[in-house]
Amino acid sequence: MKLTTKGRYAVTAMLDVATHTREGPVSLAEVAGRQKLSLSYLEQLFSRLRKKGLVVSSRGPGGGYALSRDAAEISVAEIIVAVDEPVDVTRCGGKANCNKESRCLTHDLWADLSDQLYDFLSNRSLAEVLERHEASVQAREQGEHPVTVHGSNGKENDHAGATVAAADRSNA
Repeated sequence: MKLTTKGRYAVTAMLDVATHTREGPVSLAEVAGRQKLSLSYLEQLFSRLRKKGLVVSSRGPGGGYALSRDAAEISVAEIIVAVDEPVDVTRCGGKANCNKESRCLTHDLWADLSDQLYDFLSNRSLAEVLERHEASVQAREQGEHPVTVHGSNGKENDHAGATVAAADRSNA
């Protein structure tokens, strides 16, 4: 599966809006400048995000975009699907016509992977992505190297404390 710039830009821009919305509506020009993204492309993406109810817009001076719900209530999958990005790794786009009119030998394998990918992205909220990013930035600022830890729920989390524990084990 290749996630195109459409999906990547949409998620990145939504994270930027989530980060800066406390100060009021966020202009797409500001997002484009901070994230080094094309303003005209962001305008197209945010038109779709607004139509799908993920953002609200306000016009005029001081206008811009804000999340329609709390960042903890918006999943990465919702954003990707809203901009018409498929979450599908099958060669046939899920139509089961991989070998002209018949299903290929690996169709079910790739369809299952697509389901897993969608589930993964559905279980990651904007708030979780931001928390992980902020923890990673803090760890780097403190000279630590964050490690990925698998929690009891199967989710991976960056924990600066786990970094210290990993360093302690390597020195033992």
